[in-house]
Amino acid sequence: MTANEYVDKTEETARPRESAYGILREPPAPVFSHQVVVLKGARVWADHVEPRKPGSVAVAPVDVVLDRDGDLIVQPDVLFIAADRQSIVRGQIWGAPDLVAEVLSPGTRAHDRGQKLAWYRQYGVRECWLVDPAAEAVTIVDFIGAQPVERTAHRLELLRSSVLPDLHASAFGLFA
Repeated sequence: MTANEYVDKTEETARPRESAYGILREPPAPVFSHQVVVLKGARVWADHVEPRKPGSVAVAPVDVVLDRDGDLIVQPDVLFIAADRQSIVRGQIWGAPDLVAEVLSPGTRAHDRGQKLAWYRQYGVRECWLVDPAAEAVTIVDFIGAQPVERTAHRLELLRSSVLPDLHASAFGLFA
């Protein structure tokens, strides 16, 4: 399935789905506890972003077309797009968000930490949060420099974002 077919010819759905080089992937819906963490993460970002207006926050399912010609479409759990890049939002998101979060679950952990993280780096995402409910930890992968830099925050440690540098939140807030 091409990216154009995916976007233009498939029906709107709330089911999670992605296209990896034209192969449609439709995993089962996340479990309740996963979505609770997604909501908490989105709330932390939105509570920071909305009054300051540096951009906008969205949650899955929303299609992010990382590579139209390569038919690569993903759905991060939570994403942020800076105000000066809002032009990439045209129904779907046509390009890399500035910041994404993936809540890790047993069925997606390897894919999210491996292939999906590599795609985010390759296509220009500036920062990715890997939220691990089992470990109550958040690993922030910063792609802004020449090499990715990983920082992990546990429990009461502060989450430090290069994309949202004024954000002050503890990892514990995502799991409490």
